Amino acid sequence: MSGQQKTVKHWSKVEILADTVKNPNIHIRGKNSYYSDAWSGSFEESVVRYHYGDEYSLAHWETLWEIDQLYIGDYVCIGAEAVILMGGNHTHRTDWFSLYPFPEIIADAYMAKGDTVIEDGAWIGMRAMIMPGVTIGEGAIVASGALVTKSVAPYTIVAGNPAAPIKQRFAEATTEQLLELKIYQWEKAKFDALRQYICSDDIGKLVEAAKLYDAKHA
Repeated sequence: MSGQQKTVKHWSKVEILADTVKNPNIHIRGKNSYYSDAWSGSFEESVVRYHYGDEYSLAHWETLWEIDQLYIGDYVCIGAEAVILMGGNHTHRTDWFSLYPFPEIIADAYMAKGDTVIEDGAWIGMRAMIMPGVTIGEGAIVASGALVTKSVAPYTIVAGNPAAPIKQRFAEATTEQLLELKIYQWEKAKFDALRQYICSDDIGKLVEAAKLYDAKHA
């Protein structure tokens, strides 16, 4: 390849979403969320389905309704071949006798599902599917192959089809403390300084370290 470097895909390499996402209806918070793209196309090509705002839809048609948005927090990990289903195909009315999306009544057929939100620190497993309009809470884990039809509480592990809670990652009191700390809202300097406590399982030490840091930098 003259003058060009071939892109090599490998399971140890990931796509950083903040660097690649172009769809104006996909909102990426922070610089660290990634998609493990070694076995598929890019995040927008392979993961996000039926979402207005891609290059083709912008060029070929004008939407007749308000677009459901996709929000992804920081430090989110999305496994290979996951699917995030959005609202572009919500024109199959289950309350009508015919499910067919006839073009002349497409505006009446459309039923919005609401925005989809994947909060900070969540982990979406390989080949999981996220249905429209749900929220995946902070630090939640969606197991590989799970079909998520309902919102997932923070720091909860869900699995199965349909996905159901199978475990809380931490005791309730610990989860409450984590949510109160708002670690993913910290400025980068604080987050980096306290990373050794974030990457541990001692909530007491993390809380104390955060207090000391705040006192020192007040």
